Amino acid sequence: MSNNVHPTAIIYDGARLHPSVIVGPYAVIHKDVCIDEGTTVGAHCIIDGCTTIGKNNNFYRFSSIGGMPQDKKYGGEPTRLEIGDNNTIREYVTINTGTVQDVGTTRIGNDNWIMAYVHIAHDCQIGSHTIIANSVQLAGHIHIGDWAIVGGGTAAHQFIRIGEHSMTGGMSAIRQDIPPYVLGAGQPYRPAGINSEGLKRRGFSAEQISAIKEAYKIIYMRKLSTEQALDEIKQYQEQHPDTRTVLQPFLDFFQTHSRGIGR
Repeated sequence: MSNNVHPTAIIYDGARLHPSVIVGPYAVIHKDVCIDEGTTVGAHCIIDGCTTIGKNNNFYRFSSIGGMPQDKKYGGEPTRLEIGDNNTIREYVTINTGTVQDVGTTRIGNDNWIMAYVHIAHDCQIGSHTIIANSVQLAGHIHIGDWAIVGGGTAAHQFIRIGEHSMTGGMSAIRQDIPPYVLGAGQPYRPAGINSEGLKRRGFSAEQISAIKEAYKIIYMRKLSTEQALDEIKQYQEQHPDTRTVLQPFLDFFQTHSRGIGR
């Protein structure tokens, strides 16, 4: 056994750990788990299921990773959990594997900051660079885009989508999709503008932020139908070609949303 594995840890036969992986006291790693270099598994963590974990992740003590879905339809199928690189996963986080009713794989991207007591249910697809604050509860099949921030204590309904660069205030109840760039909060969640400060920090220009604000006004403040609003945003793109790239995620999201948009 590697010197990086505490003698009280249990590593099942078949588990594949890079020699650099650090495993703390009383951690349990099951047979179908693969962990790449530089990752730390804290004390009392359990990593289960068909789980693949990338490089330089840090699992704090008592997290439970790769458990079977909390779905009564689950019949023991060999579904998966895939976690990328450079993620921080704090105390008592639970992340479940997927189900055959969806893609069969729960996925976590890279460079995510997942705080204590977060639950990520089966088949969720989490992008990269997200912040998911303490006690967020994500039901099954939720998609979260890159750079999104979900405030502490938020509960999100199954199948919703949370767009890239959006920000949700704490204790929100999310029942419908949240488009990219949008800022909001509440029970139920209500939009309140765009995440201007976050966009500035990520290098969006003043012109790009102004274009996103205009799209937000068209959708939320002009009392247009969704179809009328999207047509007006497309016209705005044609009149301002340099905004096409930054507005396209907004348009694409509205054309493919699954549970309706909270307006």
